[in-house]
Amino acid sequence: MTAAKNSGRAASLPATLAYAEAFTAESEGADTARHRAEELGVEPISSGVSAVLTFLARTVSARAVAEIGTGTGVSGLALLSGMAADGVLTSIDSETENQVAAREVLTGQGIASRRIRLIAGQALNVLPKLTDGAYDIVYVDGDPLEYVEYVAQAERLLRSGGLLIVHHALWQGLVADERNFDDEPLIIREALAAVIEDGSFTPVLLPVGDGLLVAVKA
Repeated sequence: MTAAKNSGRAASLPATLAYAEAFTAESEGADTARHRAEELGVEPISSGVSAVLTFLARTVSARAVAEIGTGTGVSGLALLSGMAADGVLTSIDSETENQVAAREVLTGQGIASRRIRLIAGQALNVLPKLTDGAYDIVYVDGDPLEYVEYVAQAERLLRSGGLLIVHHALWQGLVADERNFDDEPLIIREALAAVIEDGSFTPVLLPVGDGLLVAVKA
């Protein structure tokens, strides 16, 4: 009987995950950002990840967030929706065209330009210039081959009680397959291990979207 019950639960898992992803409705602004992402060939976060970002930003009353990977503003809009009214999002992306689209989306939703700090450039060149311990959240959705370095930078940038959030933490389901040594899942595994081994983080891995690692800094 136990095996049958477990089998039924496993069979219903995809439907359960889909239900969870669609549980929270997105704003009209998110629809606009997703449309721009499709036009520019950018992969946006899922609606479930968007909901988690808003939830976490509100949970820590975030006033300063550093984002690695602007995209077309889907994640930025989610973060700003949960941040304090005077909070500032600092977002880094090497693609200027993406940031132009993101700014249009965000300002189109009535977000004041003073709350949006978009920096065009390579994340590993920009992050060292940001202030130590000044951020409530560091959100990572950049080049997966640089995730280990992003984690190291996040540890420096976050205040005590701040959150490291890493998207693509399961990388199309390949991170869980330890026999897979493709570059992306291999480096992401190393980044996850770095978080676990760093005594200053308390992490949890969420199976939402393409996987979301959330870690609070001591």
